[in-house]
Amino acid sequence: MLDIKFIRQNTELVRDACRKKQINPEIIDKLMEVDKKRSELMQSVEKTRRLKNEANEKIKEASHEERQKIIEKMKELNNDREKELQEIEKKFQELMLLIPNVPDASVPEGLSDNDNVEVKTWGNIREFDFPIKDHVEISKNLDIVDFDRGTKVAGFRGYFLKNEGALLSFAIWSLALEKIMSKGFIPMVAPSLVKEEALIGTGYLPQSKADVYETSDDMYLAGTSEVALMNYHSGEILALEELPKKYVGFSPCFRTEIGSYGKDVKGIFRVHEFFKLEQVILCENSEEESKRLHEEITRNAEEILEALEIPYRRVLNSTGDLGLGQVKKYDLEAWVPSQNKYRETHSASYFYEFQTRRLNIKYKNKEGEIKYAHSLNNTLIATPRVLMSLLENHQQRDGSVKIPEALHKYLNFTEIKPKNE
Repeated sequence: MLDIKFIRQNTELVRDACRKKQINPEIIDKLMEVDKKRSELMQSVEKTRRLKNEANEKIKEASHEERQKIIEKMKELNNDREKELQEIEKKFQELMLLIPNVPDASVPEGLSDNDNVEVKTWGNIREFDFPIKDHVEISKNLDIVDFDRGTKVAGFRGYFLKNEGALLSFAIWSLALEKIMSKGFIPMVAPSLVKEEALIGTGYLPQSKADVYETSDDMYLAGTSEVALMNYHSGEILALEELPKKYVGFSPCFRTEIGSYGKDVKGIFRVHEFFKLEQVILCENSEEESKRLHEEITRNAEEILEALEIPYRRVLNSTGDLGLGQVKKYDLEAWVPSQNKYRETHSASYFYEFQTRRLNIKYKNKEGEIKYAHSLNNTLIATPRVLMSLLENHQQRDGSVKIPEALHKYLNFTEIKPKNE
């Protein structure tokens, strides 16, 4: 959420942010209209309250006759303004939740992820001297994923990881966790079942409600542990010495994928339930610090892909591919040989005080001022999606898959051999 004072002083800038993020700019006109009415009502209500307080003081010392006159005069005051203010305040808050954050000047303007800009690439694209298989065929031959029974039990996009597939996932989590903890991140196992206000606070609601699973008792299944971790410090004032607070959260994650109907219907790239290690940082209210940490958490994720020996690229997301609260975002995309292209596996974003203002997370700076903290987040690793690139890039002529050396210490095997071919 932006500061209303900032919106008033930078109306055209925020209006342009709406355009860039493909949000109808008319919402700014509606907000300004409601804000003006709200200010007028607040002044009127404050005046009425002041007159009532003055009258109450006079009544204490007034005679019976004077007291009756004062009471009659108070009845003439417009008491309907209080109710009217409550209604306009509710409308004001609803509109404020829909106002987007302003993208950084370095973000390229565009309509979708097709307009993202490649920043860097890493690794050599392997040239195979044998017919390659996609991850679905590899998984079936190795007997490490069961799609048929997954669909039987969990419906469309369901799956079971089994045998070395399950062990490989545990190994990847262990590798990622060990690396990130060495950088000072605090490990957390975070809840996936969260309250509505937790999703509102992080900016996923109200605009993205179709993407989130809702339970029968008005709870929600989060699509990332970012939701729980950001709410961990909601309503708190942190000490400056505590910042930056660095967390890595592990949780099952859930997404309806309604907007992606018909896309990636085969395999483990786009599923309803998955697991993720997520980096979340709270830092000082400093653009420089946010930008520095954004590069840091992106690099942390790149190091995991490099350890897994998976070629990847980093892209700078265009304005049309930014979320409501994101100021700037990088995607990491891993190479998928069977598709002859890179596919997104990680996202790293910073928000300034967009989330912390909603969640009321503050700290006291050196001057003793209370400031809103800044927030950042980034996927450290998500499974089973990363398995698609790992299996395809490390497949061998005989149908086996070699395990990257960085995972050997977590496993009792260095390759997975075919069972069903």
